[in-house]
Amino acid sequence: MAVVIAALLPVFILVVLGVVLKRSLMRLDTQWHGLERLTYFVLFPMLLIQTLVKADLSKVPVAGVGGALLLSALAMSLLCLALRPALTRLAIDGPAFTSIFQGATRWQTYVALSVSANLYGDVGLALASVAMVAIIPLVNVFSVAVLAHYASPEKQSARAIAMTVIRNPLIWACVIGLFVNVTHLPLPKLWHEVADALSRSSLAIGLLVTGAGLHLEGLVRPSASAAIGVVFKLVLMPAIALALAVWFGLSGESLAIVAICSAVPTSSSAYVLARQMGGDAPLLAQIITLQTILAAITMPIAIALVA
Repeated sequence: MAVVIAALLPVFILVVLGVVLKRSLMRLDTQWHGLERLTYFVLFPMLLIQTLVKADLSKVPVAGVGGALLLSALAMSLLCLALRPALTRLAIDGPAFTSIFQGATRWQTYVALSVSANLYGDVGLALASVAMVAIIPLVNVFSVAVLAHYASPEKQSARAIAMTVIRNPLIWACVIGLFVNVTHLPLPKLWHEVADALSRSSLAIGLLVTGAGLHLEGLVRPSASAAIGVVFKLVLMPAIALALAVWFGLSGESLAIVAICSAVPTSSSAYVLARQMGGDAPLLAQIITLQTILAAITMPIAIALVA
């Protein structure tokens, strides 16, 4: 447990530092919006590409890790949709349902990659990147489709949903990184020097942006809808993912990576998507904030159980 907490501590310190900076030195939203776009479109995609380019995928259980997380995300998505009638009877409307859905299925990639790297180095980073390849396309398609159906004032066409997913830079980064890895395409030394420099900065800046995006005012009176989103993501999702991972025969660091990736809070980019497509953005902000704080307790437990 001490090793796990030591790996998590720098991650959550950076998140807290983001909270402090947003309320002191960098109060303007435009400052953080610029950093968010830089991370999302440049730094983080470069980290994914470089990690996958350098990864020895022959030595990691790609199918087991990716399969367990892919199926767990699919299972959680289907469970949320199956519970939609019951949630309606609890006076949870369409936009609120989309926030619960995103809160239960999406994951904070900055935290997952940081903790994986802190605990297991390059191997952990490679395994977590494989997890991203499995999860990112699925959760993006489902999130956009659910928002389009239940929240968007104007129903989105299948083509519009497809274009939203296709434009996701993280998906393209995964595709490019895997292509270069599989084809053994030679890259010049200059590429690696620039890519490594950009990659090193991506996780720290991403965690600062995550902290800056938290809405602490939502902690005063958390709603029942927010509580559902927290339990689904921090308790039910890891339980499903770990059960699948054990069924696939995973153990050791591979099982721990599944625990890390399934137990992280929801992605802060989900809040941006909710604002753009008519979701209940304040509710989602509350869910993300609660998850980020409580994950400091639940993540060490989930990882320690399998590490």
